[in-house]
Order: sequence, then structure tokens, then C-alpha cells
Amino acid sequence: IEIVFVLIVLLAVVGAALYVTPKFRNRRPDLEPPLERPTIDRPAGTATLEAPDVADVEAPEAPAADVVDDVVDEAPPEVVAPPKPTFRDRLAKARGSMSGFLGSVLSRGKVDEEVWEDLEEALIRADVGVGPTTALLETVRARVKDEGIEDPSAMLDVLKAELKDRLAVDDRSLRFDDGKTNVWLFVGVNGVGKTTTIGKIGKREAEVGRTIVMAAGDTFRAAAAEQLGTWAERAGATLVRGDEGADPSSIIFDGISKGASQGADLVLADTAGRLHNKANLMDELRKVRRVAGKEPGHVSETLLVLDATTGQNGLAQARVFTEAVEVTGVVLTKLDGSAKGGIVFAVETELGIP
Repeated sequence: IEIVFVLIVLLAVVGAALYVTPKFRNRRPDLEPPLERPTIDRPAGTATLEAPDVADVEAPEAPAADVVDDVVDEAPPEVVAPPKPTFRDRLAKARGSMSGFLGSVLSRGKVDEEVWEDLEEALIRADVGVGPTTALLETVRARVKDEGIEDPSAMLDVLKAELKDRLAVDDRSLRFDDGKTNVWLFVGVNGVGKTTTIGKIGKREAEVGRTIVMAAGDTFRAAAAEQLGTWAERAGATLVRGDEGADPSSIIFDGISKGASQGADLVLADTAGRLHNKANLMDELRKVRRVAGKEPGHVSETLLVLDATTGQNGLAQARVFTEAVEVTGVVLTKLDGSAKGGIVFAVETELGIP
């Protein structure tokens, strides 16, 4: 009986399952309704917050006019530029080199032969040259002996005084003859700074009231005329130039003629850089000098521009250029570099050129 009862129950369960399963297969899932925003019960008299209309939004209040003016008128913080170094400041490297060599002289207790040897080495290292150094020390030795000086510092004072005396002999003013079209001719090897020197001298002469014409006789170096043109513009001078590769003598003569027609006081003539050991280039420079001296030109200065860093080679340049164009003065450039400065004594002592 128990087995029959269990079978009846199993049959009833299986039959019910067979009846219900098709119902679930044929039923499609219904979409869930959207969630409703929950309502909040607010106490009576409480205002409801709503999004404001764009038209109702007020613009922020503009600042007062006086405030704006204060902001505009307020100057930016001033940037203080470093002080421009003086000429003496720029010579610090050359001066420091010389003083370093003389330090061993000052460290000795008395003036003996070793002091003179150290002093001789210091002067030669400073590019004074062997000949000028020997002549200078002979004079200093005689003065030290006559005055009975035994202190090295006092001996250096004698040396300093003697050096100044040797540089103070000649008149260093640039010659200018009134009533004539003065021509200052600038010569020298390549890259020594002739064009820049013309610009500086032209600016100085213009500041004292002289009218200037600059002749771009360097027709071989690229952009040389443009560089001189920049200097002419800064100095308020008239520039005369020609085509690249043109005869420099003709350009300089055109500059002199223009200066004479305008009543200019001064013509500053640039020339192409040339090696002093090239005979054909030096012959061309002689031609430039002859043309510059023809009427209405009056060459009152022929200035040789030397790069002071070349040392004793500058003395060789000075000899050749002096023979070719009668140099009346030497301009030393780049003394604020690695130059020792002693070349000035060699030039004045051996050539007599200021």
C-alpha cells in the first residue's frame, strides 16, 4: 500500500510539472514601468526650489571705474639692468694677467737679480717684445740704482712711471684740418674690426657736430656695406656704396666727391681687409691711398686697426702697412679679450706711431 501511495504522489508531481512548463515558455516578459520620483512631504509654507530662468540671471556687478583706472595705471615692476661695464672694467682680464705675473716680484723681500728676471719674463709675456723690454729695464735699473731703491713695490712704481712716460710722448688727438674735406682712411688685415671702429668714431664725431660721410670701400667681404650702413644710420651719416666686387678706389673717390658737394666735414673710408704679406693686395691699397688724396680729398689720418690678441704679429703688420700707406696712428681692438696689451709699447717704441 505504501509503495502504491508513493507512486501516485510522483505521478501527480510529474503531471503538474508538464502542465505548468508550456505556460512559462509562451509568456513574454513585460516592460517594467518607469521609476516614479519620490515625493517629499514638506511642511506648510516651505518654498519649492526650481531651476531659474536664464533671462532672470543677473550679470555680476562691474568694478568701479576708478578701480579699473588704478589697475591700468599700475606700472609693471621695473627691471633694473646691470650697470654697463666701463672700459677699465672690460680690461680686467688683461690687467689681471699682468698683475699675476708681477705677483712673484712683490712677494720677494728685496730687489735682486731674480726680481729682474721675473720682471723681464712678465713684460715679455705681456707682449711688450724683447727689444722694448730690454730697453725699458735698462732705464728702470739705472733709476733704481740712482735712487737706492730696495723695495720691490717701489721698484714697480718706477716701472709704472716709465711706461706712462713712454706712452705720453705723442699727441693722440685725431688730426682735422678746417676748410677741407678731411678723409680718415682705415686699413688693416681681415677681421680686426675696421668697420666697427668706423662706426664708433663716426658716432663720436657726429656728437661734436661734424657732418659725416661713410664710404664702403670694402667691396669684397659679404655684407660689409650693409654693416657699414647700419653704423651710418646710427651715427646719422651719409653712406656711399657700390656694387659687390667693384673697384674700392672708385667707391672711396665717390664718397669724397659726395662729401665735398654736401660740404661734409669728414669722410670715413673703409677698405677691404688684406694680408700684409700679399704684395698685390698691398699695391692695391697704395692705389686707394693715392686716389683718396686727390682733390677734393685731403687724407689727414691713415689709421691702422690692429687686433691686440695677435701680439707681436701686430708689430709686423704695422711695419708693412706703414711702408705702404704712411700710417699715422694705430687703433687697438679686442683688448677686452685675451690680449696682454703690451703691443702698444712695441708699436710706439719701434715705429713711433701713436
